[in-house]
Amino acid sequence: MLEARPKPAALKCKTGPLDIVFVIDSSRSVRPFEFETMRRFMIDIIHNLDVGLNATRVGVIQYSSQVQNVFSLKTYFKRADMEKAINSIVPLSQGTMTGLAIQYAMNVAFTTQEGARELHKKIPRVAVIVTDGRPQDRVTEVAAQARDAGIEIYAVGVQRADMNSLRAMASHPLEQHVFLVESFDLIQQFGKQFQDKLCGVDMCTELDHGCQHICVSVPGSFYCGCNPGYKLNADGKTCSAIDACADGKHGCEHQCVSARGSYTCRCRLGYSLNDDKKTCTAINYCNFGNHSCQHECVSLVNGYYCRCNDGFTLQADGRSCQATDLCNGVDHGCEFKCVSTSGSYHCICPEGQQLQTDGKTCNKCKAGHIDLVLVIDGSKSVRPQNFELVKQFVNQIVDFLDVSPHGTRVGLVQYSSRVRTEFPLNKHKTANDVKAAVMKVEYMEKGTMTGLALKHMIEHSFSEAEGARPLSQNIPRIGLVFTDGRSQDDISEWARKAKESGIVMFAVGVGKAVEEELREIASEPVEQHFSYSADFSTMTHIVDNLKLNICPEEGKGETEIRSPCECEALVQFQSNTVAILESLTEKLAQMTARLEDLENQIAKKK
Repeated sequence: MLEARPKPAALKCKTGPLDIVFVIDSSRSVRPFEFETMRRFMIDIIHNLDVGLNATRVGVIQYSSQVQNVFSLKTYFKRADMEKAINSIVPLSQGTMTGLAIQYAMNVAFTTQEGARELHKKIPRVAVIVTDGRPQDRVTEVAAQARDAGIEIYAVGVQRADMNSLRAMASHPLEQHVFLVESFDLIQQFGKQFQDKLCGVDMCTELDHGCQHICVSVPGSFYCGCNPGYKLNADGKTCSAIDACADGKHGCEHQCVSARGSYTCRCRLGYSLNDDKKTCTAINYCNFGNHSCQHECVSLVNGYYCRCNDGFTLQADGRSCQATDLCNGVDHGCEFKCVSTSGSYHCICPEGQQLQTDGKTCNKCKAGHIDLVLVIDGSKSVRPQNFELVKQFVNQIVDFLDVSPHGTRVGLVQYSSRVRTEFPLNKHKTANDVKAAVMKVEYMEKGTMTGLALKHMIEHSFSEAEGARPLSQNIPRIGLVFTDGRSQDDISEWARKAKESGIVMFAVGVGKAVEEELREIASEPVEQHFSYSADFSTMTHIVDNLKLNICPEEGKGETEIRSPCECEALVQFQSNTVAILESLTEKLAQMTARLEDLENQIAKKK
């Protein structure tokens, strides 16, 4: 391990602060004892420098075919640490890319990010290049760039170094910046010359500098600095505390309190500072457990108050609650009678009458209880404007249904080349909710996979998981299929399975729909379960005859319904469908007559 040579008994003067970077050649041509000479050289120079954060800063890089940063200007501020790092250098032992090393020193080593002081502080930037041979790359241009950037370059050659290359690298005057070293004694001599050149008067000691906090001496001059948490004023001498809150980047949610270059966050009255030391949380005074509120404690800023549940009134003590007769205190709207309960109320009907879904009115007959799934064609042939007519048609059907969890449930499926459940049977509780959801349905386009849609309806739409009521409750299951063309897959199997599973199937065809497929989908009697419309614009008129008003027999407990095929309401539904078909047939005849008339007119013109 190398140690610095003994220091002279006393230095003639004190050097000012410098930023020095040693650029050391560790190519394969540098023999081990020569590299040890370089180590001694650096250690001796550092030993005679006044190193420190505010004094001279030292960095070391070594190079061969590549450049390696040993330590930067910001790494060490003690001689012992620097000497230890220098003694630990392992030579790279490759080529001699001196130009690359100078480029690295200029672009990296002498940046403020690596510890160099700002240029306006006028602290000299010094590069000491130590090499033993001729560079394998160009050095003249990059050395000139480094000198223009304010870097003073000393070129030190060891034994076989090329003098022309040293002169091309060094600053002027060359006689003061170029050295050819052949022995350790000459290295020591260079160290003395180097020390003498940088020697100057400590202006901070010799002059009345007037700095309020810190005076920093540089060769031939000085400048003032401030302690941490302060900034230098415009007079260049006095200091003022830095307001760390002023830039608005503190992140404090409530208040920022500046303190000597730093800050702390503070919360307003009634709030506490969170663990992140920036955000605030309202203090919950109810959590202290001493409020004595009978029902509910409500926390306020710097306090709390008691609140009662709905249907109760806060008493004079501000803590206890007493029940309120809501039937006497609100406009309940009950048609027959209002019954007050603890904190609420409900309406009831006379014996033999049923409460309607609005929870207020009464009716002698319950609304129809069915599970209805509409399967609509969203293929490309439908077209966007016609798809909107289909949605309107669906909503006109919904208008005649008593939609509720215990009444009629409605689900919607759209299909093209794939199948998509728009909403299941258990999704929406009111007709308005169903209609709103229908209008939000987006047109799918693409193919016509009717068979796949029927399979999806059987396996998913009429499952209890998606809201179909158990078969044991005898709630009729009705499927309405709307299509405008021939299916691109087979429908026979799933049309048959739908009917075998107890689903009453209705088929509505539009435009190019195939009657054979409609009949195969429809339940028996087929004539009462399928219909056809020539175009989408006339399709909406069949709604007048398609009113799903099913009124099953009254029963105690769950609604009891006879076999779906015998249910009077379904028979009525079938009758309505027949009426629809008759209406469509009449309209189709009218359209046929119009077409014949047009053909005759065209023939006459020819």
